[in-house]
Amino acid sequence: MRQPAPALAEQKADGAAGRSRSTMARIVFTPSGLGGEVEAGSTLLDAARALGVDLDSVCGGRGICGRCQVTVEAGSFAKWAIESDGDSVSPFTETEVAYHGRRGLAVGRRLGCSAQLLDDAVVDVPPESQVHRPVVRKVLALDDVVLDPAVSLAYLELAPTLLGDASSMSELVIEQLATVHLRRADGLDLAALQSVHRAFAGQHRAATVALRHSDTSGGADRVVAVWPGYIDRIAGIAIDVGSTTIAGHLCDLGTGEVLASAGRMNPQIRFGEDLMSRVSYVMMNPGGERQLIDVVRTTLSELVTELAEAADVPLDRVLEVVLVGNPIMHHLVLGIDPTPLGMAPFTLSTADAVQLPATELALPLPHARVYLAPCIAGHVGADTAAMILAEGPHRSPTMQLLVDVGTNAEIVVGDAVRQFAASSPTGPAFEGAQLSCGQRATAGAIERVRIDRDTLEPRFKVIGSDLWNDEPGFAESTEELDISGICGSGIIEVIAEMFLAGIIDTEGVVQGSLTERSPRIVADGRTFRYVVYERGGVQLSITQNDVRAIQLAKAALRAGIDLLLAHAGVESVDDIRLAGAFGSHIDPVYALVLGLVPDCPVQHVRSVGNAAGVGAARALLSVAARREMESAVRGVIKIETATEPSFQALFVAAMAFPHATAPSPHLGSVVTLPERTGGAGSGERGGRRRRGAQLRDEPVSVAVSGGNHE
Repeated sequence: MRQPAPALAEQKADGAAGRSRSTMARIVFTPSGLGGEVEAGSTLLDAARALGVDLDSVCGGRGICGRCQVTVEAGSFAKWAIESDGDSVSPFTETEVAYHGRRGLAVGRRLGCSAQLLDDAVVDVPPESQVHRPVVRKVLALDDVVLDPAVSLAYLELAPTLLGDASSMSELVIEQLATVHLRRADGLDLAALQSVHRAFAGQHRAATVALRHSDTSGGADRVVAVWPGYIDRIAGIAIDVGSTTIAGHLCDLGTGEVLASAGRMNPQIRFGEDLMSRVSYVMMNPGGERQLIDVVRTTLSELVTELAEAADVPLDRVLEVVLVGNPIMHHLVLGIDPTPLGMAPFTLSTADAVQLPATELALPLPHARVYLAPCIAGHVGADTAAMILAEGPHRSPTMQLLVDVGTNAEIVVGDAVRQFAASSPTGPAFEGAQLSCGQRATAGAIERVRIDRDTLEPRFKVIGSDLWNDEPGFAESTEELDISGICGSGIIEVIAEMFLAGIIDTEGVVQGSLTERSPRIVADGRTFRYVVYERGGVQLSITQNDVRAIQLAKAALRAGIDLLLAHAGVESVDDIRLAGAFGSHIDPVYALVLGLVPDCPVQHVRSVGNAAGVGAARALLSVAARREMESAVRGVIKIETATEPSFQALFVAAMAFPHATAPSPHLGSVVTLPERTGGAGSGERGGRRRRGAQLRDEPVSVAVSGGNHE
């Protein structure tokens, strides 16, 4: 780039007016590095547009929105051969001095629509002034999401219309968009047409329009809504429709900020605890699918209304909804009969992403459009697609194991070269369902358990209290709580602790020989059970059948994992991620003790929270993220566990704790595992008495609450 012209250098002493006589000036924008010559006197916003620089402006350069704030850098920039300082642009304008918008004008910044370029300059565009700016939201772990929403705003002022003018309101709006915002639109939706006259009827004939971007490169935008005056906030909602819980997040589409979060129980639970039970209900009850469809849509409607009210966002300004869920929930939300997914060959109605007006799903969002993420296979749905987007096995240089632990566990194994996916029917045992003392994660549920290796006495914590039951103040802190069951994370921990303490053996048999050692082990017919809690008329025990239910669930999960690893041609993986609300509350040590996942260094097993919800939010805030997700799932290799000959053998081997054949050297470095014995040491015959294992170093637990909130 050239040096400032000598004439311009001489004009420094003459002030801004003198320099403005120069014809051209050179400008470089950071951090993009884009630059070139523009006509002196051009606003910085016009210069940015001419050079393709990412500089935001909703108001079209009228000094209203404050989104085009920039900083003129001072110094000598040898890289571009530019001397830049505050005198390279015009003095502060009345507009800038008077600007008192929501964002304010930060110290040292200028409005790009007001400041004029007079001399060569280097201008920085801060992240908050970029249209496609990176957003980091730790609450949803939206690391480095680049804002690229499907909808954006434009503020317009129309000239007065005179008698004899032939232009329609649509033509005037489209013309202004092209002239002021350099945006090409091909028309207005019906809802926008119905309000366009009213919106521009004010004295200044000013209104804000919402533009939905074309799905094709180079295509024209579409005006989907019009509001009177200046509007600078529109929102979208990302929803994970789980089989147990429906969770949503309302986000500002202009900033990426999470404005509100809420969740509700899926009302379909009353038709069946697990998905197959709900499909069976439909099969056995003519018209049953209509009931399932109606209740989930009603809940979605209530949820979006709750979110909008919590964030004080009018429903007509929620313009985008992203939905993810397992295939059966996906089909039911769309009003599709799910029964084909309940029988082989489990054929989806569609695996593609689906887009439709929100009103078609009975959502009270007049201008919104719904994007349902793509499914992968008959039992691997859009929630897994969103999970893949969030955690990125397709971006990973090393092999990754991603598991959403729930009633129907979704499993992904892969790296940047190839990915495999499957589902495994774990059933509802991990959620506490169908167990003698199991319950969902609610206040009063036992969520963490430790068993003394010598006395076999339990310690526990319940949801709603920060204290262990043997700590002072526990009784007072739980006085209002009804301790009536053990939730999912508590079930995992108590079974693992029973194994480490020697109460159950490798085969999962409760050791009846320990009745003389502890009153906690009591006879239960021909088997035995372990009493965790007893008070008044409430007794919470882990029975032999409870242990078997957990064994069956964990064996189904582990067999699915081992099957995918075999297809991937790897024996082990050192990056294991537990997803889903329930997976978030499993202590990695106990996941390894039970054999839920293959042996690896404990620190390589970690919780990633509601990855499906994170993926949905990423897809809400970025069209590019949607395209990445759609491309990624097309390359996933689907494995159907029901047709795999080796699945049964893998299942049987996974029934043992931690596993019948796979070694556990990494787990053995953290805990002393009991000696491997058979089932002969149980029940009526007494068997061989053995002392349990002791944790060598108590691991830092990540289990803060329990239960599956899928």
